[in-house]
Amino acid sequence: MFKFESFREYKDIAHFVTTREGWVSGSNPRFTGDQESDYAAFRNELAASCNWDSDQFVFPRQTHSDHVVLATSSNKTTTISDTDALITNEPGLFVCVQTADCVPILLFDPKQKVVAAIHAGWRGTVSKISGKTIQLMTEKFGCQPSDIIAGIGPSIHIHAYEVGPEVVESVQSKFINSPALLKPSLTEGKAYFDLWEANKTVLIESGIPEENIEVMGLCSFEHSDLFYSARRDGLDTGRMVSGIRLI
Repeated sequence: MFKFESFREYKDIAHFVTTREGWVSGSNPRFTGDQESDYAAFRNELAASCNWDSDQFVFPRQTHSDHVVLATSSNKTTTISDTDALITNEPGLFVCVQTADCVPILLFDPKQKVVAAIHAGWRGTVSKISGKTIQLMTEKFGCQPSDIIAGIGPSIHIHAYEVGPEVVESVQSKFINSPALLKPSLTEGKAYFDLWEANKTVLIESGIPEENIEVMGLCSFEHSDLFYSARRDGLDTGRMVSGIRLI
């Protein structure tokens, strides 16, 4: 597992980012699915590694949406449908997302004691799901963006992420700094898209100071020994998990 250095000083949270190493329940871990048998063993294994109960790990059934949900003990299920970001202010609930090239983002407000986990592929990035998550944290819990600590986890980096005209046009329409986010490709109409910098841009636009944002800087495509990559290995590959909870 990896951890963000900027989160380590806080004793009132626990967090993690898994790798492809160490799983004994199978080589392609998944944490949601149509049948509980698809993911139960992997969730149990994850929970055992964290010394926590598996029913306290809450996952969204990700659909590349911009939907953000508050996870509480009253509405908690172990899977929340059609959602790509979870927020909680309740100690003991591990909010998690799973990725295999898309960007996992963890947020923590040390003053209001609120955490969030976000899944941002290119659709979530251009729809600025992290900004919508911060807005909901502000509305529901009185968070000030200037207090929030953010971590951008392992995901595909620009050199391996060539995208087509649909993505290029979406980035150009949503980001004023799109020339810095898109690098020309030899293939007409395509470009290489910097998901790390784009999501950092959204966090800064939302009011998080740049010094509060840590980019782990690990490419899921490049580091085949550490991470799953849908672009490298195909969509049926395994998933990494990024999770955070209040203690």
